[in-house]
Amino acid sequence: MHKRIKHSALRRHLLKGLIAAPYLATPHWVQAAQFPEISWEALIPPNWDPMKSFRDLQHLANAPDSDPRVQTLYGRMRKVWDEAPTVASLKGRRVKIPGFIVPLEGGGEKGLKEFLLVPYFGACIHTPPPPANQIIHVTSNPPVKGFQTMSAVWVSGTMELERGESEMGASGYRIQAARVEKYREK
Repeated sequence: MHKRIKHSALRRHLLKGLIAAPYLATPHWVQAAQFPEISWEALIPPNWDPMKSFRDLQHLANAPDSDPRVQTLYGRMRKVWDEAPTVASLKGRRVKIPGFIVPLEGGGEKGLKEFLLVPYFGACIHTPPPPANQIIHVTSNPPVKGFQTMSAVWVSGTMELERGESEMGASGYRIQAARVEKYREK
């Protein structure tokens, strides 16, 4: 009986090891395949044309910024961009996307728990920020370390359609990061 218990425990231990082995020794190329790379263009619905909202204001192209009509235009533009539509088919999709970090908190030695991922250098730092469908709110637990404002990164995780507001801009997507790594070209 004692021999049978030992043999049974050993068999369970070996089976657990066999089950876990593929996850522990997964080659980098397989891990990368788990998060297919997407482009920022994939976040914009193909039928969305924000410029059609401003066709009636083309005559203001040369007006000075101080013109009240231009100020009204900026307000209207901000509303259209903050309400930019998202792509429904991205919901729940595992993705990998490059971008630049805009921290939503201090970070420092503790790292970043939350940041915005934007498609180009300087977005959200200079005004106006990009449309909401071009800003991703990223959360990370544990916090990511070694990055600062405008660090170029790859973010891998599951995409959600979730609107967010911050002083840096409105986001149309959210990712709980599975991995944040320094950007490197292929």
